[in-house]
Amino acid sequence: MLKEAYPYYLANQAVFANTDLEVTDKYSGKVATRVALADAKAIDQAIGAAVTATKPLREMAPFQRQAVLEHCVARFRQRFDELAEALCIEAGKPINDSKGEVTRLIDTFRVAAEESVRVDGEIVNLEISARAKGYQGFSKRVPIGPCSFISPFNFPLNLAAHKVAPALAVGCPFVLKPASRTPIGALIIGEVLAETDLPKGAFSILPAHRDGADLFTVDERFKLLSFTGSPAVGWDLKAKAGKKKVVLELGGNAAAIVDRDQGARLDYVVERLAFGAYYQSGQSCIGVQRILVHESVYDALRSKLIAKVRSLKMGDPKDPNTFVGPMISVSESKRLSGWMDAAVRAGATIVAGGKVDGAMFEATLLEDVGRDQDLYRKEAFGPVAILEKFTSFEDALARVNDSDFGLQAGVFTDSLAHAHRAWDELEVGGVIIGDVPSFRVDNMPYGGVKDSGLGREGIRYAIEDMTELRLMVVRKTPA
Repeated sequence: MLKEAYPYYLANQAVFANTDLEVTDKYSGKVATRVALADAKAIDQAIGAAVTATKPLREMAPFQRQAVLEHCVARFRQRFDELAEALCIEAGKPINDSKGEVTRLIDTFRVAAEESVRVDGEIVNLEISARAKGYQGFSKRVPIGPCSFISPFNFPLNLAAHKVAPALAVGCPFVLKPASRTPIGALIIGEVLAETDLPKGAFSILPAHRDGADLFTVDERFKLLSFTGSPAVGWDLKAKAGKKKVVLELGGNAAAIVDRDQGARLDYVVERLAFGAYYQSGQSCIGVQRILVHESVYDALRSKLIAKVRSLKMGDPKDPNTFVGPMISVSESKRLSGWMDAAVRAGATIVAGGKVDGAMFEATLLEDVGRDQDLYRKEAFGPVAILEKFTSFEDALARVNDSDFGLQAGVFTDSLAHAHRAWDELEVGGVIIGDVPSFRVDNMPYGGVKDSGLGREGIRYAIEDMTELRLMVVRKTPA
């Protein structure tokens, strides 16, 4: 069960400043708990504390930072069920998906603990000409300094972890703004961090309304802004961020290609497509939105996929048999329903699902969606997928690229040539062969191109963004 109220964390300390933020149970719509809401004064204090903590945190030995991360791993394991239940309530995420996210939270901190003791440099050979004879170069990575983190509602634990864990691994103080709809998981992370001996000011976790949180973006004391969320908000924040480094993990309308040679394994393909399109109610930036199927296997896959989609149980996310829970809000459900209705008016056909009741949106599959429709061009971010056929692999690649987004793509093929062709041609951050674009492991480089963002997550790759290279050149003394 959730507590009656939660504090925010300011300079490592729990502060019960107020109970102004209501957090609802996304299935029942009722208030589940209340959370302290930070104002501009608290955010300013947190930034100042992070600046003060910069030097002592940088001077912590790698093994000491590793110990902090290992403590988090141990405590998250102990609090596994509590974290999963909180996620199920505040995000409306089916309990099986919630448990999966807690597992990934633990993985992310565990990998960060491993990486914290191998943030290495290199020797640079400078003797490339006679004038550099006797000179030798050395490089190392140093923490960039105070970081501003803004995390989204759909993975409240793991997407916060992908910012927090590498920052701790390398020694960057941070101020985190979790999504106001789903702040509990991040606050539990704060509660665990408060048990450690991190220098005061090393972390602050401050739920805040978007319209009062400009300091997270514009304050020049921050040296890096890492934002995960919608493209419109992300690019606007980048424009306001000034001189600081900016990392953006934004949206997508991910596609999966099913090649002509997949006829013998359609059952597997259908299982993965259904998972990729409808897990956690489709609210994933790498959820399967567009399914491109070769004409030779289209009819067989279509019938199997329709049956699978119709079999997915929608209901209470606390029920272990539920696959599709509520969307994050009624307004988001209405937005997606409007896109679906517009596509149908323009000639699309709903072949499975289509029923909407408040925030509950049935797993839905459509055909013949016009490529000019919002449902095709934009990020659905809900339990809706589009089915279409293609005749040539080159045409399928072109259709995938016909998008403002470029996060990940999936390609079901047994052809090595087609796999490499997709890797060469698809304008995305990651190509997943033999599976859906929704596949992610927490140590891999993850991120997109075009409107899907800048930079890469995955602990080792995030560490690169959170550090700067520093060179030392040594001239050998002549004999």
